Amino acid sequence: MASLWSSLEKDLFNPQRKRLLETIRVWKTGKRKKMSILCIVVDTFRPMQPFLVKVKVDRGEQYKVAYRWPLAELKLVDGKTPNQASLDFDLHFEKVYKWTASSPEEKQTFIRCLWKLNHRFLASSVAFVNIPSCAAEGRQRPQEDRKDLAEVKSQEELSTYQEMTPKEAADVLKLIEEHQPLVNNSVAFAEQLSNDLHVLDEANLRAIISSEKQVTQLMSSIDEALAEVARVEETLQVYDELLGSVKQQMDHIHQENSLLHRIVSNKAKLMDEILFLTTHLNLSREHCDALSRADLSSPSRVKTCIAAAEALSGCMNIQIQPGYRKMQSVAEQLIMFETLKQNFENSFISHITDIFKLQGNAQVPAPGQPIDKLSAPSHGLHHEELVPYTPLMAWLRNANPVLFCDLPKVYAQNLSRLYDQEIKAFFEQAKISLLGRRKGSLQEGLEKPVGSRQPSRWSLPGSREGQEDTPSKGNITKQMLEQVLREIQPLCTVEQQFIETFFQLSHDAADLQVLEVRESMASPEDSPCTKPWSQLEEPTTQLLSKIFSCLEPELRGFLDVCNKVHPFGCLQVLVTLSDSIFEMWGSSPALPPSFLSTVLGNILLLAKSNFNKCIGTLCKEIEEAKMPSKARGGILPSVSCFKEFVNFSEEVFRTARRRGELDKAHLRLASSVFSSINSLSSANLKVNTDMVMMENFHHIHRFLCQKKIQCLESKKREANERYSEHMEKYVIKYLGQPLEKLNHFFEGVKARVAQGVKEEEVSFQLAYSKQELRKVIEKYPGKEVRRALETLYRKIHKDLSPEENLLPVVWHAMEQEFLRQYQEFEELLQRCYAGSGIAMDFTMEDLLSYFNSITVSNT
Repeated sequence: MASLWSSLEKDLFNPQRKRLLETIRVWKTGKRKKMSILCIVVDTFRPMQPFLVKVKVDRGEQYKVAYRWPLAELKLVDGKTPNQASLDFDLHFEKVYKWTASSPEEKQTFIRCLWKLNHRFLASSVAFVNIPSCAAEGRQRPQEDRKDLAEVKSQEELSTYQEMTPKEAADVLKLIEEHQPLVNNSVAFAEQLSNDLHVLDEANLRAIISSEKQVTQLMSSIDEALAEVARVEETLQVYDELLGSVKQQMDHIHQENSLLHRIVSNKAKLMDEILFLTTHLNLSREHCDALSRADLSSPSRVKTCIAAAEALSGCMNIQIQPGYRKMQSVAEQLIMFETLKQNFENSFISHITDIFKLQGNAQVPAPGQPIDKLSAPSHGLHHEELVPYTPLMAWLRNANPVLFCDLPKVYAQNLSRLYDQEIKAFFEQAKISLLGRRKGSLQEGLEKPVGSRQPSRWSLPGSREGQEDTPSKGNITKQMLEQVLREIQPLCTVEQQFIETFFQLSHDAADLQVLEVRESMASPEDSPCTKPWSQLEEPTTQLLSKIFSCLEPELRGFLDVCNKVHPFGCLQVLVTLSDSIFEMWGSSPALPPSFLSTVLGNILLLAKSNFNKCIGTLCKEIEEAKMPSKARGGILPSVSCFKEFVNFSEEVFRTARRRGELDKAHLRLASSVFSSINSLSSANLKVNTDMVMMENFHHIHRFLCQKKIQCLESKKREANERYSEHMEKYVIKYLGQPLEKLNHFFEGVKARVAQGVKEEEVSFQLAYSKQELRKVIEKYPGKEVRRALETLYRKIHKDLSPEENLLPVVWHAMEQEFLRQYQEFEELLQRCYAGSGIAMDFTMEDLLSYFNSITVSNT
């Protein structure tokens, strides 16, 4: 235990300036695995405070403070069993800690130390339960009592000891210096100090006796001062009583003054409110009369009503306090304003509705004979009649939006009847002008092209009458459609601008639609305006769709007429519509939303559909066309039709702003034409199929070289390749006819060599011996070869069509191939029949002279 005590003091508490009073080894109750040490320590400096410290021992026998509790926080010490020796005890802080001591003696010693510290430092604030009094007071062990008494005395000495101040220490040092000789003799030094103290006491007594008179004088002066203070207090009390009455009077005056100011302020405010009500809630007699009469028969009276309505709105829109409405005069004035407003609203709505009905019931003249200039009706006079009422429409929209929202519907319902009649008459006149030069009625003009539409496509290339009529009809269709679009655009644009101004329609919701439309124009194949009506919620578009309800159906019908007038009228329609839409939307990126652009966008979709159907039908006709069995070759009708379409379409699209649809159509038609030509390989023709295919592919290649169409460059290269391929086949097939047996003989020689027979041993084969070779060569003397070549020339001349003029090209190819074969025969003779002396009856020079003479004689 001594070693534990000394180790704790040395290693743990002395460095912290703590003094160790008691230790005990404990475990947590029920857990004897880890031992801890509870230590009671006290500070070595003042004020001294006791602490309970829990110390743990680590593996290296080192002590470490685990927790610390001030004993001032200890509330209860529970010894568990008052009459039996038990090792368990509880310490109650904020939390109850249950411990088990290592021995009963350590437990009693520890509790006794706590009891003493409780009485000395904690004023007996800690309660001790289940502890015998003798154990707490320590009466069982006299040796421990002595030890405790010594500890208490030492604590009392510590408590009575007072450290000298720096000044006291300095005085002691000074005193020692003055009596330095006597310091070593303590008796003499004590006697000297006693004498000095006696002298000081005597001096103090004398000083006290001498100062008694001064003290008496000081006391008398203090008494006089106190009397003077009492007199001043009495005077101040009198003054305070006097000032109290004055304060009451001043407070009364201040209160009356504030009341006067409040009265003046209230009068000013009341006057301002009265002036405000009388000024802003006052409608002049002239305005009241104008609103009561509601006379809108002349422009001047309309202006009077506008001024009165605006004045009435100014009076009714004034913000007044809710309490004012309870005043009878204000309430009567407001009721009068509401009555005038309702009466004028009803009169104005009745008047403007009558104007809408009169305009909608206007008569439209019937269409007459074809005219040179087509003209759409103008509604400028109708708009001028309604423009003076625009301010009143704006007033009604702000005053009563519920009544106002019905007026655009009434306008659209009435004006749609007039526009329906005018638009139908306009398109009827356009159809008459388009078909007026044709014989018969309009219905006959529409029915006749339909029955002749399919034959016209195939007859146009070979018919002089059809070729002369095609451009004129195409120009008429284009001119008439452009004229129709030019006339419709201002009609719709002016009406749109009018209703936006007249009905105060905003464009906020439409700006996004404009951007979407313009973004869709960036795609080369999509229409600028393709949104259906359900997606266009803008009020202007809704009104225009009702007013021009028949515009889109009439445009569709007119496009049908344009498509029937010309076999390829759909091209004219597509180009004209595309250019018109681009002119409308390409001029400015911030145009307002246009109803006409949306309609034309839908019509453009229809035109694209008709164009695609036309191309699809044409491709199907080309692919399914069959070559007549008696035909003698030449340029196929499908190739001629393709040429005619390309020539016509390029002329139509020459000034077009985009040609994406045309490029697709060219590729589709070119593929169909190539497929049609390829199908000849399985046809039973009396002429050579390779020759027909060669001529047609050559014709297409030459045509595409002239046109220089970018999208058909791949088709042009393919046509050239196919032309070369079929010419080679044609040449090879007919080249074997002049020297047929000789050709077969050498083909057999090449076959034997290819099978592995040595060249010098071929002549020993029975079928290819020298005798057989001589027999074959004797059959082809020079005259026979020349005669056979002349026959071949006449055959080629008869087969080839004069349109392509391929005879010189084919004959030259024949010559080159024949010379190549002759050279090959000579080489085989030299290799396989060397030294035999066998040679053909003609030479290379003879063959050149034969070909030259044949060419010159037939030129």
